[in-house]
Amino acid sequence: MSSAAADLMELLFNHPARFLASLFPALLAAVLVVVANLPTSFTGGLLPPPVLALAAVYFWTLVRPDLMPPVIVLGIGLLEDLLSGGPPGLWAAGFVAAYALTDRERETFAGMIGPGALMSFAAVMLLAGATAYVVACVVYLRLAPLPPLIVESISTVLFYPLVVKCLRWVHVRVVGPMRSGQ
Repeated sequence: MSSAAADLMELLFNHPARFLASLFPALLAAVLVVVANLPTSFTGGLLPPPVLALAAVYFWTLVRPDLMPPVIVLGIGLLEDLLSGGPPGLWAAGFVAAYALTDRERETFAGMIGPGALMSFAAVMLLAGATAYVVACVVYLRLAPLPPLIVESISTVLFYPLVVKCLRWVHVRVVGPMRSGQ
């Protein structure tokens, strides 16, 4: 058995609360993918569904990068592709690109508050959307229409403050105490 598997088994059996806390961010991101792809509209059909899971990827990469590794980000992106009906790899590539930018600029982004924090998330969404656009153009061998992606990006940025407020609450009230408990 590998060292990582042994560590995981030790964590599972000796510290179950820590194990659950380690899974919680990924599970929340998966729930956000499902919620965003429900056949209902948050805006009454005025805006396309936001890419809510990207907010979770961004948040956990800034706050607790150990709980949001790249392989989880890839899996969340593939789940988004599966549930949204896009080709596999479209949002997965966008999420991984967003993760890479957020991880690289963690010091800068983590220090931002208010409008600056919203602008940093908008920059990450721009990169994720641009990456998804390029992948779509390659997959379909033609230029994809830009307006739907632009409106979806705006929708995602508009929902970011609400999602991050919920994620902060979860971090402070659930994940933090579970990780510190033995």
